[in-house]
Amino acid sequence: MNATEAYPLTELDAHIRFLEEISLNALPALRTTFYDGWVLRFSDGYTRRANSVSPLYDSRLDLEAKIATAERLYAAWKQPTVFKLTPLPEAQRIDRLLAHDGYRHDQGASVQTLALDSLEPPAEAEVEFLEQIDEGWLETFFRLRPAQPSYHPVMRQMLAAIVHPLCCARLRVNGDAVALGLGVVERGWIGLFDIVTDAAFRNQGYGRQLVLNLLHWGKGRGATNAYLQVHPANDPALRLYDKLGFREVYQYWYRERW
Repeated sequence: MNATEAYPLTELDAHIRFLEEISLNALPALRTTFYDGWVLRFSDGYTRRANSVSPLYDSRLDLEAKIATAERLYAAWKQPTVFKLTPLPEAQRIDRLLAHDGYRHDQGASVQTLALDSLEPPAEAEVEFLEQIDEGWLETFFRLRPAQPSYHPVMRQMLAAIVHPLCCARLRVNGDAVALGLGVVERGWIGLFDIVTDAAFRNQGYGRQLVLNLLHWGKGRGATNAYLQVHPANDPALRLYDKLGFREVYQYWYRERW
């Protein structure tokens, strides 16, 4: 197969590429290598986003040879080869190749955005804004969203590698942390990540107040728009973000093979 030719970018394609860039920057992988327009990320298996290939730019090399190279690299790290794919034209071409090669399809996330010009004010709440890594925030995160203990150091290292302004927000009720989330600002956009509420305090508006506080924090640091990534089957989160005014721009998905 010959090297691909450059695809003309539509306005939507350019927007997708931009959102992919800033979301990759927001939570850096432990190790990253760039390969002819592809971004290959390795983080010891912690999240597929941080352990996958993102084809952001048009290839100049043979696609089948590039796929084989990616497979060798991930095998060397004893990880499955995972591609994170978007509606970008080249990504769709890669998707067809991977499907033919037996890669299985799996849902990724809905990428949604919100303009912050008419953002509603948050209700009064006890919210902490921590602009550097905080061990207490991490301990709360691992309590509310349990993960294998082996992944805890990876999360710490990924947060430590964030270059852009970040906020680890924590909402308390009667002194107890019941909701938290992470915001990262780049180029006038705030990305929201790891929004979680204690199961005993859900459906009481705490997640909404946490998100509003994070959005206002970002707005105070120059953000005019926000983005987030939410699983299409997470109905409670989808309802929350819909009520706040977030709207889907695109979905990404995965192709994976051991």
